Amino acid sequence: MKMNVLLMALPLLIGSCSDDNNSYNDPATVPTDIIQTVVKTTADLSLTVTTDKAAYKPGETVRFNVTDGTLPASARIRYRHGSEVIADENLGSTSWTWTAPQADYTGYMADIYTVDGNNQQTIYATIGVDVSSDWARFPRYGFIASYGSDRTSDVIASELSFLNRCHINGLQFYDWQYKQHWPLGGTPGNLLESYKDIANRDNYTSVVKDYIAQAHSLGMKAMFYNLCFGAFDDAKADGVDDHWYIYTDQNHSKCDRHQLPSDWKSDIYLVDPSNKDWQNYLADRNDDVYEALDFDGFHIDQLGSRGTDYDYYGSQVNLPNGYASFIRAMKERQPDKRLVMNAVSNYGSDKIVSTGCVDFMYSELWDGEDKFSDLHDILKANRLYSGNTLGQVYAAYMDYGHNKPEFNTPGVLLTDAVMFALGASHLELGAGHMLSSEYFPYADVKMSAGLKKQIVAYYDFLTAYQNLLRNGGTETQCDIAAAKSVVTINAWPPVLGNVTAYSKSVDGKQVVSLLNFRQANSLSWRDKDGTMPEPEAIDNLTLRMRAKNVKKLWVASPDQLGGAPQELQYRQDGDFVVFTVPQLKYWTMIVVE
Repeated sequence: MKMNVLLMALPLLIGSCSDDNNSYNDPATVPTDIIQTVVKTTADLSLTVTTDKAAYKPGETVRFNVTDGTLPASARIRYRHGSEVIADENLGSTSWTWTAPQADYTGYMADIYTVDGNNQQTIYATIGVDVSSDWARFPRYGFIASYGSDRTSDVIASELSFLNRCHINGLQFYDWQYKQHWPLGGTPGNLLESYKDIANRDNYTSVVKDYIAQAHSLGMKAMFYNLCFGAFDDAKADGVDDHWYIYTDQNHSKCDRHQLPSDWKSDIYLVDPSNKDWQNYLADRNDDVYEALDFDGFHIDQLGSRGTDYDYYGSQVNLPNGYASFIRAMKERQPDKRLVMNAVSNYGSDKIVSTGCVDFMYSELWDGEDKFSDLHDILKANRLYSGNTLGQVYAAYMDYGHNKPEFNTPGVLLTDAVMFALGASHLELGAGHMLSSEYFPYADVKMSAGLKKQIVAYYDFLTAYQNLLRNGGTETQCDIAAAKSVVTINAWPPVLGNVTAYSKSVDGKQVVSLLNFRQANSLSWRDKDGTMPEPEAIDNLTLRMRAKNVKKLWVASPDQLGGAPQELQYRQDGDFVVFTVPQLKYWTMIVVE
């Protein structure tokens, strides 16, 4: 939920991608010849391929299906980790299986391709595969937001099918609850068939159960949403004590509350999350939830900074400390259940992480954090807090201010490119729609068919290359220059009119993400008015980059060949290497081994 606060940004320690005193970085001195790929590869991408789950355990059977298109007679299926071929076989059927390798927390790219007499390859389909025993290492979070009678089993299956195709491995069940202080509709022994949610929508218990069951069948976690400190105006009748609330004055005359529209069930009155009686009360209510519904855990929400608040006895309340106390109490009550907590504008994130009880960091971003550079600063801060042990998910709402019927595809893809390149994921995909608002049921802004197709490619890329993008690493200096005088490359953070390079070292490899801001009209990721222009693709971009003793060099892009890797020929020139990137549109990843 929204609340504006200030975030202290940490400095980024990355060297410049150019050095005015070094002629090697002068575009005029960069060779202009085009150096070809090792194997000439083109894309057909006429096939649609799916897997039966969003993620797999090591050794589990992966079931593939071609659901659209005609399989070429000479088709082959290839599985790669990075650019390394794990297996390569003839493919004679539109349905087949593969046994996931034993290496845990590993991403793979599978592609269907053919080879002609000139050794030229044509790729017909690609798909990412995540082999991870726990979703927390590489979270790809989605959401559910409607539980009405129109959500039949077939509708649910269709909605989750798209999320599964994007490898979404966890779902936040937003506004599923009966009341903030009494989330379950009824009691475990007497569940309500239907009930009104906070906005007076009809929720059906059977629909909630169906979503959970189908999510589990796809390998997804199901997390129930609720505030850590919310109560309705009738909470006293349900056992919530006046002494538990927080107040805006020291005389407990005015309870702090979050006001909602008058036609909703109630405003939300705020309880002290550190109050032990409240913690026990809500833990009891959550016990009821877990007894009645097969949820995997609790997605905990907050409201950001509330200014100065007091408990019933006039003592000032420290909400971040209260969040940490609340998290620990929930984990102590249900140690086998998962916890995630929203850090609104990253408020209280250090205390949230300090508990050691959350699966990953979840940051809801607003106007105070609307720059691309803020994405990095928040990620950097949270990695510092967690000792580089927790993944990052951003709740970041695109096209927030416009009234157009569809999302602006360039804005969405550029934001996802930056988030994914930095090593985070984006809470944006839900059952039936993409998010444009903090009220998750709002679905008036649609994804175009083109955006849906491209989003699949981006999530395949995030999944297949998760070990390079999201498995730690150290940010590094990047000396790189382009032969084209019209292309200026700068180190992070982004500069309008330039290509920005974000570089890090991962497992002995240098990974450089080229992000195209040449046509961008803003350095805000939000694209609130939906006006971010589509970038012009740059073909055959010859680069010179400082890199010694290169053994292998390859590139991959979600914008080309369905994300499949391309090994490049290169020329070693002392401490530098010269090579040609086949194409840069939004994002191309260079990997130097």
